[in-house]
Amino acid sequence: MDETFNETYITLDGFVELHKYKYLCFVIMFILYVLIICFNLTIVCLIWIHQNLHEPMYIFIAALLINSVLFSTNIYPKLLLDFLYDKQVISYPVCLFQAFIYYSVACSEFLLLSAMSYDRYVSICKPLQYPTIMRKRTVCIFVVLAWTVPIFEVAVSAVLNAKIKVCNFILKRLFCNNSFYKLQCVTPAAVSIYGVFMLLNLTILPLLFVLFSYIRILIISYRSCKSVRRKAAQTCLPHLLVLISFSCFFVYDVVIVKLESNIPATSNVIMTLQMILYHPLLNPIIYGLKMKEIYKHLKRLFQVKSHI
Repeated sequence: MDETFNETYITLDGFVELHKYKYLCFVIMFILYVLIICFNLTIVCLIWIHQNLHEPMYIFIAALLINSVLFSTNIYPKLLLDFLYDKQVISYPVCLFQAFIYYSVACSEFLLLSAMSYDRYVSICKPLQYPTIMRKRTVCIFVVLAWTVPIFEVAVSAVLNAKIKVCNFILKRLFCNNSFYKLQCVTPAAVSIYGVFMLLNLTILPLLFVLFSYIRILIISYRSCKSVRRKAAQTCLPHLLVLISFSCFFVYDVVIVKLESNIPATSNVIMTLQMILYHPLLNPIIYGLKMKEIYKHLKRLFQVKSHI
């Protein structure tokens, strides 16, 4: 491999033990990717088509499921190709772009979950004011901000990192995420500080807001009648399941860079594959089965298909 190639391309060295089963891995991951796309887009289409699902809660769910499609599409096509090749390489600019999409979508998820928690808080704790607070314009602003703010902030980080000299050309991962910091000769303090700012601004603060909102909902529900408690359980439980699932994998993604050398390579691969599989696949299943109105439309859809 010549010097120019070393300066331009990064070797993805996380495919340990997978070469023995590369065709099996390709088939399994391809099927899972198709399922992720079909499951998520099916519910998005149902929300788009049916007028009774044009409510803030379902619009936020549709945005989350679109995020799952973007998240998977950012990773799976390159991953599937890498299973078939003997050597897995990626150019450094493309690596940064993959990490940019990865964290833009991930941070957008936290902001959308915080918007959903606010929607549930207003719906349960201030039901009479709900129509005036959660207007369509307000919902659109929340969704646009949830998508654009992470894109802007992560883009600044990507531009800063693109200017840093690279000394290491082997990345012990299946795809590019925050572990690309290990490729850099020296990471400037300003870049590290900005990374902490993003972590605080785009993940920790929204997470604290979600927790605060659900604590308030829990307190109000406990003091209210049985119907209010039932409504809170039906609408909040799916969001909490998604939040817990996503938060666990996000914490793993951040911590793994620090502990990479202490974790066996095979365990690292297994955890990484679970991270990119469970969340985008579980999201539509959780919302499809737990959200009553969505489940009704799904049931009708499959009943119609069974009669055809």
